[in-house]
Amino acid sequence: MKRLICLTLCLALLPSFSLAQSVEDSLIIGMVSTRTTQVTPLIPQERDIMSLYALMYESLVTIDDNGLPQPLLCESWTETGGGKTWTFKLRENITFSDGTPLTANDVAECGNFILSLSKDEMAEDNGFYANIRYMVSSFKARDERTVEVKAARPYYGLLYSMTFPIVPASQIYSANPVGTGPYIMTGFEAGSHMLLNANPKWWQMQPQVQEITVTFYPNNKDMITAYEYGRVDTVFTRSVAAAQYRSGNTSLSISYSTRQLEVLLLNHRERSFPLDNVNVRKAIRYAINEDLISQNVYMGMTLDADTPYPSDSWLYYDQESSFVFNPDKAREILAAEGWSDLDNNGILDFPVEGAEEPKHLVLSLYVYEDPENDVRFETANMIKDMLYEVGIWVNITTSSYADTLNMLESGGSWDMCLCAFQMDVVPDMGFTLRKGNTQNYGRYNSTAMTELIDELREKEDQAGFAYTSQEIQRQFAADVPFICLFYRSGAILTRKMFTTVRSIREFELLRGIEAFGR
Repeated sequence: MKRLICLTLCLALLPSFSLAQSVEDSLIIGMVSTRTTQVTPLIPQERDIMSLYALMYESLVTIDDNGLPQPLLCESWTETGGGKTWTFKLRENITFSDGTPLTANDVAECGNFILSLSKDEMAEDNGFYANIRYMVSSFKARDERTVEVKAARPYYGLLYSMTFPIVPASQIYSANPVGTGPYIMTGFEAGSHMLLNANPKWWQMQPQVQEITVTFYPNNKDMITAYEYGRVDTVFTRSVAAAQYRSGNTSLSISYSTRQLEVLLLNHRERSFPLDNVNVRKAIRYAINEDLISQNVYMGMTLDADTPYPSDSWLYYDQESSFVFNPDKAREILAAEGWSDLDNNGILDFPVEGAEEPKHLVLSLYVYEDPENDVRFETANMIKDMLYEVGIWVNITTSSYADTLNMLESGGSWDMCLCAFQMDVVPDMGFTLRKGNTQNYGRYNSTAMTELIDELREKEDQAGFAYTSQEIQRQFAADVPFICLFYRSGAILTRKMFTTVRSIREFELLRGIEAFGR
């Protein structure tokens, strides 16, 4: 039911021709950019700039509106050896914008560059595509149109990792390389602007929007001001302040999805009473009203996520009854586990045999703020109030991101931590759930979950991948490793409609502009 509601809302957010005006042959965009000094698509430096790269550079595989891999620069793929080898056949007669033919060697060299960087222990930054090292062991050009990919893991998730940009092998180490996409860059000044024009050599039908002008701003405030004064047609923002801009007669507010999952981590360390008790963890889950947090703190700029799988994913498995807000259920569970308010102070207690004092249900909650999310502390206070309603007292401690990360990595005596995961394009949640993984910060230790993660990573077919993903979600509901609040969403504010695609997402904020008006 929750997924149906989500899909209905997504459809409601699609551009309507009764709102704003339709884009013609040009679009002016405002974007925050302070770190991109060169156009380096294989090593992107900023999130929103990648939406511009997506117009200039294409990949072997694209992800469709339903979240499924589809051919792009390749026309087909096959897997052999139980998913150990994947062979991609390139489309014929595709050229880069300078007229140079696209070859399998270009793809293989780009893939091996990204793979080498991802494994470089001396590199300060292993790159945006670093997780490819978990999927791929090597790329090889078998002939002009055939790319052979050896899998590090023989499973379906490898296809998602084939979404990196392709540039000529001779320009991998150069700034401003040419691409095969619908647009080419005709001007760029760091911190100032970028100009894009339609690529006359693009292998598909020419775009209606022939020119895109991008103005860079140092911060979100200046960018929004430029939009308000009509200096730009379109801006992208994840600030909750964007919620005040509603669709009207001359302007649209279009929601887009991000990969940022807001979570309440729970510490499963050995003898971590009372959080070592799954029923206590379930009580905490029932006591938290994530919808109220979404509306009051994030102004509705969120996407439901009962588990690490977003509710708009083709892999999502609806278990609404397991996650519905129900404080009475939380109280019932805690009472059944032996917790009661022995001294009538509103905080539950647990009698401990041989001890003079009972164990009080008092938990620590660590929270950090960061430049991208200045509302997390408010969320922490709402969670504190919600848990107090069922007899749990929470002590909030604020710290820096670096100190919080150090605490999580080193273990320690914390109980709960409010933070976020940046999820990968590959829908594999094992990095947070598998026993012993470095980002399993709560030390969640489940043999059943670990076996499911390992099983997922052996599924080379779509059906098997989907079935095991559902089993992982069932196990998540049973164990409550941590509490998923929601995925963050952002807003595209625009006076000109430029797309009709159903799924607009982070890193592809201009998705569909190349086909608009056809």
